[in-house]
Amino acid sequence: MRKPEHDDRLHNHHFELSLEPSMSQSPPHQHKYEGQTSFDVGHRHSLRGVTAPALDIPNHVHEYQGTTSFNDSHVHHFSGVTGPLILTPDGGHYHIIEGETNVNGLTTHTHNYMGTAK
Repeated sequence: MRKPEHDDRLHNHHFELSLEPSMSQSPPHQHKYEGQTSFDVGHRHSLRGVTAPALDIPNHVHEYQGTTSFNDSHVHHFSGVTGPLILTPDGGHYHIIEGETNVNGLTTHTHNYMGTAK
């Protein structure tokens, strides 16, 4: 009888996987953001909200969306992606948000906005 080239019952592999602390990922985190719009058509709006979660990895960003404060009888909607993280001296970080709102108002217009997500 011919002997098989290999016997799967005797063939196995054993391995272990461990991650160094620097390779492990921390849980997702979010930031509260706030900012203001440009002054257009005689008024400005404020914006506040919370970003979408993101893993704390180098160069991560967060998505965000929201509605401005009610000023001059209307609001604007906005959405975007933060800039990359900016490190702080205490080991934390923050992000910049900036963009342009949607069109709205009795005199239709947009606003540019800028703020921070801390």
